[in-house]
Amino acid sequence: MNRREMMTSVAAVAATSSALIPGSSMSATAKPVPPVAKKVPKRIEQLGRVRVDDYAWMKDDNWQKVLRDPSLIKADVKEHLTAENAYVKAMLAPTQDLQKAMFEEMKGRIKEDDSSVPSPDGPYDYYSRFAIGGQHPIYARRPRGKTDGEEVLLDSDALAKGKAYSQVSAADHSPDHKLFAYAEDAQGSEVHKIYVKDLSTGEVLPEPVDSSTGDFTWSPDSKWLFWTHRDDNGRSDKIYRRPARGGLKDDVLVYEEPDDGFFVSVSVTGSDAFIVISAGDHETSETLLIPAGDVNAKPKAVEPRTPGLRYSVEHWDGKFVILTNADDAIDFKLVEAPVDNPGRANWKDFVPHKPGTFITGHAAYKDHLVRVERVNANTRIVITDRATKAEKPIVVDEQAYVLSVEGGYEFDTPTLRYVYQSPTTPRQWFDYDMRSGDKVLRKTQEIPSGHDPSRYVTKRLYAKAPDGAEVPVTVLMKKDVKLDGKAPLLLYGYGSYGMSMDPSFSIRNFSLVDRGWIWATAHIRGGSEKGYGWFLDGKKFKKKNTFTDFIACAEHLHANGYGAKGRTVAYGGSAGGMLMGAITNLRPDLWSGIIGAVPFVDVLNTMSDTSLPLTPPEWPEWGNPLEDKEAYDYIASYSPYDNVTAKAYPAVLATGGLSDPRVTYWEPEKWAAKLRANTTSGNPILLKINMEAGHGGASGRFDFLKEIALDYAFAVWAVDKGWTKA
Repeated sequence: MNRREMMTSVAAVAATSSALIPGSSMSATAKPVPPVAKKVPKRIEQLGRVRVDDYAWMKDDNWQKVLRDPSLIKADVKEHLTAENAYVKAMLAPTQDLQKAMFEEMKGRIKEDDSSVPSPDGPYDYYSRFAIGGQHPIYARRPRGKTDGEEVLLDSDALAKGKAYSQVSAADHSPDHKLFAYAEDAQGSEVHKIYVKDLSTGEVLPEPVDSSTGDFTWSPDSKWLFWTHRDDNGRSDKIYRRPARGGLKDDVLVYEEPDDGFFVSVSVTGSDAFIVISAGDHETSETLLIPAGDVNAKPKAVEPRTPGLRYSVEHWDGKFVILTNADDAIDFKLVEAPVDNPGRANWKDFVPHKPGTFITGHAAYKDHLVRVERVNANTRIVITDRATKAEKPIVVDEQAYVLSVEGGYEFDTPTLRYVYQSPTTPRQWFDYDMRSGDKVLRKTQEIPSGHDPSRYVTKRLYAKAPDGAEVPVTVLMKKDVKLDGKAPLLLYGYGSYGMSMDPSFSIRNFSLVDRGWIWATAHIRGGSEKGYGWFLDGKKFKKKNTFTDFIACAEHLHANGYGAKGRTVAYGGSAGGMLMGAITNLRPDLWSGIIGAVPFVDVLNTMSDTSLPLTPPEWPEWGNPLEDKEAYDYIASYSPYDNVTAKAYPAVLATGGLSDPRVTYWEPEKWAAKLRANTTSGNPILLKINMEAGHGGASGRFDFLKEIALDYAFAVWAVDKGWTKA
């Protein structure tokens, strides 16, 4: 989970609007004038420290209601954001043809009537598909093993009709195949309603679940729906259940999380023996179980929460198999425990800890246990046979690639479905027989406009960080690109929350690569590409490693002919947007452009505001500047917004969503205003706010691509210094 009064003067908005809005009297050839945000100094005293925030007024006092209903935004806030959007449109007008071309290219790489590989469950095969021209998936089923007899369970395109935003985040049938539940976010604010459909009548039952995170699970006997509540601060704080065909009056509180820094979710073990309630923050977790045959039972912890202890539980072979970092297993290990007394005192090593081999997850099947491991930014799958305990690894001989397990519905099956991909290789779905080791290719991602992997090359490089750490970098480029520094470079990074930026296949990146660009991903600390310790070395009081790693990657690439100063664009989103802000302050000379997508840049203010979504749960990641002077000082030393000073900044594009509960819209708004007021370079600072979406941008698969095309066109424009051309 990642972050993030008075307004711009009416005169300033008026002065800019005439230059930006179609139909104005200003000449079409006039240079657009950026909005100038009014400074209203706000003095903030905290732990004996004082800071002044000139743009604190950009936060709407009514922000919680605005997240749910953007029409409630204050008129002057809306006016300012509208002016910013108009300025972006005017400045990037010369790139319109390029944006359209890139969008059509990306769209052309999508099989419009694509469908998933059917997943069998009892008498049916379940799958999703798209209609030609459709923006949202159709969920369907048909008789098992057949190619006809389709029954549509949900048409998400029809659901989205007439709405500016609609996203189905979860959908699942009941185990008895009689009901179908789906969670819809109709605003982009991540506030979901969960609907239940009777598949025999086609009727959507009245009284949907309200104010949910979208997380739910059916009980194995199909009698109950368990769901996760979302509070007003965006935290998942309670688990409820209701009868499968019940309504609001039937909701029963199953579990309430007492710690306002913890999030909760609900699931079922692969064996269907237990309902699982998972609670945790960024450092500590706890698993509570309810026997599936007794839903009225009080949830019972496998092991009571202990600060710093993380674990997750599967039920297999008559015992629990637990993935944990207990006993200083930094990269995690698997232990087994008896069902009747599963506490830590009875944990016995099953797969011992191996430093540098990060076990990222495990899944249980009747006769096999599957685990996924990550080593040096690549993944492998290991299968353990229940009877013999023999292990079979699935590995790929390639410099950079991703293997991932695609879960199914059935526990008693020898078939494992996994996906292979690399930056040059489209996704391939395999059904793997865990007994024999035989595999069947079920599907290869189709690129209708054509894709020849032999035209491209993927490389794995290693950059040396200032402290000597070896930082992996994955490079994608055309084979004929010369390493003479002339090819433009896009360097992407994230580096937070232990999230790995895996070397996957993307239909989008080729719109730059085919134009001679080099696309590179920096696997910097703060992620987990080289293990959980890689994450720990880039969080809290080691956060600056994330930024210096990224800079080291850029310098290493430049030194070896992959791009150069003035021909490099840096790109990151959310906490990766914080990375963008930090490296812009630290080394503005390296970049021709910066793309900060929904950037978490106002770290000190956000981590000091307990009224904001996610703030208390984020303290383990960043530190608590309300109570810890050391945390305050460390955050203040790198917080991108607080460290903007007069210097020659590169061109910057900051984007956001008005309904975003993770990185609230005023973070990029404040950052852009402060950059614009301080930059000495004359390079443009652009802010684009989607007034009808949240953290993930537009909801439709094609509308989303338009936003990516704008980002990429900005990158080209920044390298070419398009604003200097007539």
